[in-house]
Amino acid sequence: MLSFCQWLQSTDFFTQLRGYGIIYPTILSLHMVAIAFFGCMILVTDLRLLGVGLRKYPVADLLDRLRAPKWFGFALIVTCGVLLFGSKAEEYYYNVFFRTKMILLALILIHGAIFRAGVYRNGVALDATGLTAQARIAGALSLVLWISLAVCGRGIGYIEPNLFILHASVEPASAEPASAGYARAGHRMDVATKVDVATQVDVAAGAIRPTAPSDILNDIL
Repeated sequence: MLSFCQWLQSTDFFTQLRGYGIIYPTILSLHMVAIAFFGCMILVTDLRLLGVGLRKYPVADLLDRLRAPKWFGFALIVTCGVLLFGSKAEEYYYNVFFRTKMILLALILIHGAIFRAGVYRNGVALDATGLTAQARIAGALSLVLWISLAVCGRGIGYIEPNLFILHASVEPASAEPASAGYARAGHRMDVATKVDVATQVDVAAGAIRPTAPSDILNDIL
């Protein structure tokens, strides 16, 4: 799976998608808008199935009217999600929130398959007999699963990737090799360490003042 993620994000299409500054944020924004659009319809449906909201609207009418917009919102979420994943597939591979999100998505699909015939395609019967225990359970489980999915989706952005294990990354605009930057950073760390050590030695020896960092820098550089 890891090798597939590395290959996917290194393809020309996703490399270009990741490299252009405005495209990736645009897709991410569309993904968030689609989640909000879709999530509102899920919330309305679940509250109706629980019997705590929109009671004056028949269940059958609510389910039928929201079915097409739900599919549109879900299709937009999946499309943007695939593009986002392909751009940083290896980074998402290591993200525990992303893995949990995929597990929750699988549970949501199972939930839909289980309650499809008895609840989501049975609105007329629910209006005639009243909300059954099965319908209320379907609404409660759906609400919990989708809220958990949204929380994991937000959590993805709060885990910083380990740059030492990532295979592909966005190349900087300048032509400077990455090794030069690491070497320069390491040199600065060595200089700072030497300055700090020399200062502590002078103070411990009873010197009037610590050795000036500029004196040591002149010797090192």
